[in-house]
Amino acid sequence: MYAIVEIAGHQFKVEKDQKVFVNRLSTEEGKKVAFDNVLLIGNGNDVTLGAPAIDGAQVSAKVLKHLKGDKVIVFKKKRRKGYRVKNGHRQALTEIVIEGITASGAKKAAPKKESAKADTTKKAEPKAAAKTEAKKTTGKADDLKKIEGIGPKIASTLIEAGITTYADLAKAKPEAISEIIANVRGNHVTDTWPEQAKLAAEGKWDELKKWQDELDGGKA
Repeated sequence: MYAIVEIAGHQFKVEKDQKVFVNRLSTEEGKKVAFDNVLLIGNGNDVTLGAPAIDGAQVSAKVLKHLKGDKVIVFKKKRRKGYRVKNGHRQALTEIVIEGITASGAKKAAPKKESAKADTTKKAEPKAAAKTEAKKTTGKADDLKKIEGIGPKIASTLIEAGITTYADLAKAKPEAISEIIANVRGNHVTDTWPEQAKLAAEGKWDELKKWQDELDGGKA
């Protein structure tokens, strides 16, 4: 016989006489402890499921000792920020031995197929609405990638900052644009972007194309 039981916030598959390491328990060493949140019990081909826990089921155990786990290194780094932090951590654990599994009063839970379908339908509706709203917002924006020097990442960053059309970009100052895209990787020259955007907003594509052929990544 085996059981799946929740102990100190984690789920374990346990059998009689099995030793298990769990998060630190408050029970003293040598004392017995019982766990009532039994989610599943298996005995050969007979499997009993809880909803979520099994009524009357229980896993009894004995606390062997309290100890600390192996040391784990926690390293955090932020690129191009000069931020590095290194720490060590040892998890407080308790070793227990399973003494018995009791399934008295257990009830098998019937699967809820209809309710699951209903929940799926309800969850899908907000997502569909969100997609529709996103399409509406995206449809109002100009294709800023047509400006020499602007790629997909920069275009999305500008849109998030409220610069969604050629007219918006034409009004912006190169210094302000540089601040907006400061976190985008690469060396970007924004000097000609407002002027290019002005030509695009006025529909002067031939003139813009001729000028862009002379530019290098947006730089004159």
